[in-house]
Amino acid sequence: MLTGNYYMIYMKFTFSSMLSEMKPSEIRELLKMANTKGLISFGGGMPDPATFPVEELEAIMADIFKNSSANAFQYGVTQGIKPLREQIRRLVKETENIDCTEDQINVTSGSQQALYAVSKVLVEPGRSVITELPTYVGAISANNANKVNMVGIEMDDNGMRTDLLEDKLSKMKAGGKLPEFIYVIPNFHNPAGYTLSLERRKHLIELAVDYNVPIVEDNPYGELRYYGSKIPSIKSMDPDNYVIYMGTFSKVMTPGLRIGYVLGDAEFISKVNLLKQALDLSTNTLSEYIAYEYLKRDIMKKQIPKNIEIYRKKRDAMLKALSDNFPSNSKWSKPDGGMFVWATVDPAIDTTRMLARSVKNGVAYISGVSFHPNAEKRNNMRINFSYPSVEDIHEGIRRLSKTLEEEAAEIESSPAKAQ
Repeated sequence: MLTGNYYMIYMKFTFSSMLSEMKPSEIRELLKMANTKGLISFGGGMPDPATFPVEELEAIMADIFKNSSANAFQYGVTQGIKPLREQIRRLVKETENIDCTEDQINVTSGSQQALYAVSKVLVEPGRSVITELPTYVGAISANNANKVNMVGIEMDDNGMRTDLLEDKLSKMKAGGKLPEFIYVIPNFHNPAGYTLSLERRKHLIELAVDYNVPIVEDNPYGELRYYGSKIPSIKSMDPDNYVIYMGTFSKVMTPGLRIGYVLGDAEFISKVNLLKQALDLSTNTLSEYIAYEYLKRDIMKKQIPKNIEIYRKKRDAMLKALSDNFPSNSKWSKPDGGMFVWATVDPAIDTTRMLARSVKNGVAYISGVSFHPNAEKRNNMRINFSYPSVEDIHEGIRRLSKTLEEEAAEIESSPAKAQ
């Protein structure tokens, strides 16, 4: 292109084939609209800002600036600063009865980096892993980025159906292609809200041992239980180190600090360290020092009951609003904790196609297809209750119900339906 007396030559880039499997996240796109005036968003999995321990974090940061700035502002250790890893070791022992050493922990830049690392470290491109169906969109993104095939196992109110898992493992073994790992979110599943029962956790461990397949246990919501009794973590029942365990501080401190962690045997952690050296050298050192002080001072123990009180009210408000407003041919999960409700609507409705109508009506959600690796189902949606106010939950569900009615009426009157 000629501009003035100069020719501008544009380079045509050749991009890696790894990108061909990656698609824009509907969630990330909807987060851009979170502050749109008049729009009620059930889309993102954002915590309520009222749960951020601002005063405590302010005191922690003032102390770090005064006494630890030489270390906190310096390059960090790839595996994570040792004081934080020691506190994480204490945390998982106290909350999940998991025994480990600090050398078995890697501090990651949020749990998303841990998901990417697990997929990259354990799976050759083209090989398969097993997930729940539906499964977390971040896991889908991480696996797609590494060209990993995902085999979904249906869920019910008690989590992944391990009877179906056993059948699938038997068939995959007969075909000579067992999965590289089994990925589960056992507590207050994202997006489904279900919790894996104790019986199925035990069965899952048995299957992992019998078929020699690792389990990746992702537990971002475990401390956010509003009803019922705590169920032992899968890792705490792990007899022979079959389980890799992942956690995050995004839901119990603040997501903006981007602190997660992954726990596994020494050889696995050494491979994660190698990958992290290529990705970011180390997790944000200042964030690590903040998380360390947050745990050392036991602020998390004081904060979680406050979070639970806020989220329990919102969870109850959403279930009541759904019961009062949603069409009779709909159904939804009734989570005992976490941040999400999974709704299934009229099979004729494509919630991806309906999203534009819904946004026009002033309410957003995430369509179910985003959580199905192979777009298996299209009449589901994930609805978040942690971020909107109780008032917005009631109004948003009313708007969403109106949208469903409009969509159903349009389908009913369409020429294709008439035929």
